[in-house]
Amino acid sequence: MMVPAVLLLLAALTAVVGPRLLARADWPDREPVVALWAWQCVVAAVLLCCALSMTLSAAAAWQAVRGHVFAPAPRGVVEAYALSATGPWAAATAVALASAGLWSGAMLVREIARARTRRRRRRAELLLRAPQLPGEEPASGPLVVLESERPDAWWLPGGSPRLVVTTAALRRLKGRQLDAVLAHEQGHAQARHDWLLHCSAALANGFPQVPVFAAFRAEMHRLVELAADDMASRRFGRLTTALALVELNEDRGVFGPSPTPQAHVPQRVHRLLTPPDRLTAARRLRLTAAAALVPVIPVLVTLVPGLRALG
Repeated sequence: MMVPAVLLLLAALTAVVGPRLLARADWPDREPVVALWAWQCVVAAVLLCCALSMTLSAAAAWQAVRGHVFAPAPRGVVEAYALSATGPWAAATAVALASAGLWSGAMLVREIARARTRRRRRRAELLLRAPQLPGEEPASGPLVVLESERPDAWWLPGGSPRLVVTTAALRRLKGRQLDAVLAHEQGHAQARHDWLLHCSAALANGFPQVPVFAAFRAEMHRLVELAADDMASRRFGRLTTALALVELNEDRGVFGPSPTPQAHVPQRVHRLLTPPDRLTAARRLRLTAAAALVPVIPVLVTLVPGLRALG
């Protein structure tokens, strides 16, 4: 049975070619939302190849699984997959891929649990540093001001989401810059970027030797910031958003010659100060459709023997 092997080869090919094509393209920085979609489709295709290969390998190795997978299929379709002509590698492949899937799920659960723990810790710290005083009315909006000499702002998701801004940031942010920061963080929340970061981190931490997952995590961190910048700049202007980024990060050394963990901030500022060069709506649609077809290829490869038998 060659289909599981072909699917694994297709997964490897997609994992190698997909990131290279996206890295060489000139449009991801111009259209970060489309680039986010394209990366998700590439990774989904890799995972789908592995899942389908596992299913067919398990069907070849165990009659009980075969009965469930091919229950409604005619006899000719089952014979087209040559499930009986398999060696001992079918069971080993199915077990290995199933273990990898369970490990991925465990890594995702761990990542979500860690994120919730960090969120609870930050909420407790916020309540300690900015308590509600006796007789004080509960805050009606999402903005919370925190006393600090460090200019900073961050979004705290949850049942009652909050945008935490330090007093140093308020002194620095002028005019509509604070509104741009709020729009940026709300853009993250509305697009559920936290789930993209959780999934990419789970795959990268669970399989650190797989380059496509490491590249997926790095690009997710970069592209979600660009997408949120675009959301803020569409409402309050590119210059205002760029100045807000500068004011919040100027004292962190990100604009100096030495590399820092926030080395992407100068690139974001330069991008905002450059006149927008978006793709046409037609090309965005074509790229979105082309990316959506990538996960369809493993499904077509899986169905080819059955379709040929029916034809």
